[in-house]
Amino acid sequence: MVLQPNFGPHDRDFPLLPTINSREIEDRVYTHRSFYARPTHVFEDHPSDLSPDNEKFEHLGDVVLGLCVTKLMMRLYPGLHVGPSTKIRALVVGNNTLAAISSKYKLPDRLRLHPAQAIALRASTHIQADVLESYIGGLFQEQGLEAVERWLDPLFTPYAISAYQIVRMQHGLSMLPTPSSSPRSSNANNTLAPTTTTGHLALFNQRLQKRDCSVEWIYSNAPEEEETNVDEFTQHASKTTPVWYVKVLVNGEFYDLTCDSFVSWIC
Repeated sequence: MVLQPNFGPHDRDFPLLPTINSREIEDRVYTHRSFYARPTHVFEDHPSDLSPDNEKFEHLGDVVLGLCVTKLMMRLYPGLHVGPSTKIRALVVGNNTLAAISSKYKLPDRLRLHPAQAIALRASTHIQADVLESYIGGLFQEQGLEAVERWLDPLFTPYAISAYQIVRMQHGLSMLPTPSSSPRSSNANNTLAPTTTTGHLALFNQRLQKRDCSVEWIYSNAPEEEETNVDEFTQHASKTTPVWYVKVLVNGEFYDLTCDSFVSWIC
């Protein structure tokens, strides 16, 4: 499954690679186990002869990456259940995604490899993904979780959004968020958009995601009387087909979805 992250025109918003200051850590990050051709069947290295390759950084980076992406998804989609969340995370941290990111940073070009295997290893999706995880592990080792999250949050947010939309569709849902089927009272609010996603409303939802706006959807059984005639509003409603009135507040400001201010805002 190929993700389609949006980093703006010509990937202008793609984050820069943070610097690892320690030459020792950086060298180890790029050292594949084939470079020293050490035996792989050994249970444990002697404390005075530790393996100098990047496998431990890769192992560490894999764990840190999973933690960062999980925290990111909890912030982006706080209502998401564990099952769909696991599917989304698997897409985000899959080898194809990590290899694509790694290649953007040209990390495979810096790998130290056994000369006889260099061409094949650099072309391997698995190895390309591994060196990105190794870099994450090395950065975490030197600068801690906060530095890693400053890099990974903006890097993986577009990937998480793309994966979210894919998994939504796999579950038979529309690409844009919809509210629960239960109506809300006039005092309740919901951060999800109404079910209808055509015309201006579809564009409105896209704008909300891009601008990271705070939005409240306020549901009631009938509109405010001064705005709309209640009898006219409810004439098409029935016990089996209820009609609900919805208002939207964007960053605390009310917008009428039919007014010129709304049209100019989304354009």
